[in-house]
Amino acid sequence: MPAHSRYRTIADEIKARIEAEEWKTGDRLPRLDDFAETYSANRDTIARAIAVLETEGYVLAIQGSGITVRYGALRPRRKRGDTVRRNQQMLGYSFPSASGQEKWVRHGAATNEPVRLEDPRIAHLIKVPPGTEVLRRHRVTGPPDEAPFQINISWIHPRVADIVVDVDANPAAGEWLYRIEQAGHWPIEWREVHRARMPSKEEAALLQIPTSLPVLEIVREGLSGQDGQPVEVTEYIIASDRVETEHMLERAPDAQTPWPDTETGDRHDADR
Repeated sequence: MPAHSRYRTIADEIKARIEAEEWKTGDRLPRLDDFAETYSANRDTIARAIAVLETEGYVLAIQGSGITVRYGALRPRRKRGDTVRRNQQMLGYSFPSASGQEKWVRHGAATNEPVRLEDPRIAHLIKVPPGTEVLRRHRVTGPPDEAPFQINISWIHPRVADIVVDVDANPAAGEWLYRIEQAGHWPIEWREVHRARMPSKEEAALLQIPTSLPVLEIVREGLSGQDGQPVEVTEYIIASDRVETEHMLERAPDAQTPWPDTETGDRHDADR
């Protein structure tokens, strides 16, 4: 077997053992040296195999803490649609990826405090100069029996910040959006921009993922129903193996008629 493919074969074998639940989520895997002895391979080959499994989301390797099973074959993956619903558990809304029937919790501390907004991209979206003091809500959330699902960072426009400065940074969208709407901005409309990128070290630590696993970053703009201007911008940062986006595609008017044209015998230009 070519040496360059040996690590991939070992990665597949370890993955199969995880999927067979020889090791369950949270279990500590053997040391690199132990794996090297088991598979008659050198330590570097084993390290490359583990790196493959990290990228695929099966394990998390932390120097000094060992290698633990992340999700294996049971990785919870959620579809992200386009519908906003009222939350059935508490005040507020359930945005895509969250189900209104399940209660999400905080993972770690949550904050709701004024900070200077230095990110020029977010400042542009919320329409304030970089360096402006805005209210920031920061929390890490997800179902209670899973690893953290997402990092939520909401930036509140100064014109509405005083309305929600005393609202607890709870797991759901919650009361703060209700308050903004009740203050004359109902109904808030939202639009999202999605992109994939690599996580920062801080983001990877909060989501309990390796820095080699990409994240899906979703930026949501909340626009006032009164004047169409932004009242909030929220960033969602989600491990890429936890979510899939799903969208229905619509036909344009010029794509309604099937081809070939049964009356003229002509085909559309795309078929010529």
